[in-house]
Amino acid sequence: MTDILNSYIGGQWVEPTDEGTLLVDAATGDPIVRISAQPLDYAPVLDYARAVGGPALRKLTFTGRAAILKQLGKYLSERIPAFTEVSLKTGATRRDAMVDVDGGINALFVYGSKGGRGLPDSNVVPDGDFEPLGKGGTFGLAHILTPRTGVAVQINAFNFPVWGMLEKFAPAFLAGVPSVVKPASATAYLTETVVRAMVESGLLPEGSLSLVCARPDGLVDQLTAQDSLAVTGSYDTAAALRTHPAVVASGARFTAEADSLNSSVLGPDVTVDAPEFEVFVKILVTEMTQKAGQKCTAIRRAFVPAALVDAVSDAAVARLQKVVVGPPADETSRMGALANQRQRDDVRGAVARLQSAATTVFGDPTAVPANFADGADFEGGAFISPILLRADDPERDELHQVEAFGPVATLIPYESAQQLAGLIARGDGSLAASVITNDAAFASKVVLAAAPWHGRIVVVDRNSAGESTGHGAAVAQAIHGGPGRAGGGEELGGLRAVEHYLQRTAVQGGPDVLKAIVEGGAA
Repeated sequence: MTDILNSYIGGQWVEPTDEGTLLVDAATGDPIVRISAQPLDYAPVLDYARAVGGPALRKLTFTGRAAILKQLGKYLSERIPAFTEVSLKTGATRRDAMVDVDGGINALFVYGSKGGRGLPDSNVVPDGDFEPLGKGGTFGLAHILTPRTGVAVQINAFNFPVWGMLEKFAPAFLAGVPSVVKPASATAYLTETVVRAMVESGLLPEGSLSLVCARPDGLVDQLTAQDSLAVTGSYDTAAALRTHPAVVASGARFTAEADSLNSSVLGPDVTVDAPEFEVFVKILVTEMTQKAGQKCTAIRRAFVPAALVDAVSDAAVARLQKVVVGPPADETSRMGALANQRQRDDVRGAVARLQSAATTVFGDPTAVPANFADGADFEGGAFISPILLRADDPERDELHQVEAFGPVATLIPYESAQQLAGLIARGDGSLAASVITNDAAFASKVVLAAAPWHGRIVVVDRNSAGESTGHGAAVAQAIHGGPGRAGGGEELGGLRAVEHYLQRTAVQGGPDVLKAIVEGGAA
């Protein structure tokens, strides 16, 4: 029988007792490994993290934990080629793996660097200055931030099995809070591979990281007031967990990052021969095909001045025709497979709903891609063609409600900045938007109108395009999250993420006492 994934709990690797569920290669359908179909007894898992991992982490300071993150980043960087080979089984190409694997490891370096420079060699962070509450200055208040004594439970999505884990783990670890990681089943084997390396490094304090490769039934029920729950997944999953009785009753901190209908806007100042035109089309096609469109930040709605829709459509189709869809390991492939056959069925269903409001200008969700690699298994794998749609009526509800979580985007015309602002808002909250224009005044209008609905907005012009990180890159320095449909949560953003795991407390007393309290958290 195919091997079964183990969980790392209680400081040891534990093999499940059931036969489990088979996980298969996204491109071939070949068996990879099995994952347990039964839940664990989660009470002792979380108790161990709190009782062993928490104290071990808090024996260190922010500076000490930051140093470990840097060392861990170096250790994992040496193993990127091995991680990439495993990543190919998820349907991701080698270029896609750089976003997930390399990007996740980079988060360790970012938090190691920011923690070492921006946080004290202590477990207490002063939050503002001493504020006198009397004329004599003998009594006042100060705010401090200290590590919470609970555990950070992290439920991750299938599309980024490495980055999704490490971008949550790094700030929690830096804060001094142990992590319990529950990866999505479909790609859990890649998460397990990386966690094994993390454990083997010998760098992590005992109990600071646990991995659960099992059903999550009962996991959230164990949350307490000192714990936190961070979820990445669908809007429905985030909504269900937000209202989970255990979350509501315990008062555990909750944050969610969900799929959303992200937008990209081409400015009305742009002409076909302007540099921004090519930038827009290139970004659009990249976001459609990178990770086969399985990115929570990918462009779903491409807003284009009505007079330019034909030109943008033609230019995008010309680029899409050159995209080779095929096995991730094949160097000629520019787009791999979806995570599994179920995801392909979901995308096909979503495209069918979108087609009621838009015309297909490239691709067929049920047919072999036009530029399909020789020898690739279309039926055995979870391959699908990139799909570009074009809407003539920008007001159709489907365009602003239906998300196909794959290589699918829709061109939507607009006539004015005012109309554009209303259309963007109909997505009901998104993770990311981009504005491609050389008109700073137009960019300002769009950003200010869209900001209440977005966690991140990228503005690109001819001068910044060369260094731009692009539309969909969730860099560790920028917050990741968004309101409404996007989950209403917030992750990353540099040291802002660390505060999610710290408690802010107002302490009142004399200045000497308050100074002693702050210094008492030093190494």
